[in-house]
Amino acid sequence: MRLLGLPFSVAPSMVDEDFDERAEPRAAVEELAVRKVKKTLETLKDPLWVCGADTLIALDGRIYGKPRDRDDAKSMLLAFQGNTHEVISAVALFNGRTQTMDCRPVVSTVTFAPLTPGEIEWYLDTGEWRDAAGAYKIQGLASCFITAIKGSYSSIVGLPLREFYVMLRDNGYPFGG
Repeated sequence: MRLLGLPFSVAPSMVDEDFDERAEPRAAVEELAVRKVKKTLETLKDPLWVCGADTLIALDGRIYGKPRDRDDAKSMLLAFQGNTHEVISAVALFNGRTQTMDCRPVVSTVTFAPLTPGEIEWYLDTGEWRDAAGAYKIQGLASCFITAIKGSYSSIVGLPLREFYVMLRDNGYPFGG
């Protein structure tokens, strides 16, 4: 893949995404992002850049990843409805020129409206909750349920674009020469 004219490898999401549920949320999501980069590095020879990202949700001291099944997704939505939770995304960047790894977390908050049981069942029926941290995708139908966000919208989607750009720039990515 090419990003801004340079060869760039994006870490696959097909790595073990298990995490210690007792861990501090920022540390857990950073570890997942770095794990994706390291897995990709095992398959490449002399990459210039490799990035990996992951997102977790935190509410009342509990970390929420991707739901295991519909029942798990329902329990997440029930916990979030009517509440504000943190969305923590981390971007890990390997710089092949310097052989260094940089990883940065971005924390945003999302407030859900109170939901009726019918709204929850409707959303679950869409299947959009699959493969989504916290069982929802803010860029999709779940946007109907969001009353407020604070922070980076792109981070809530899964890749904090502004922060990623700054990270690349700070690591010597040749923007404009």
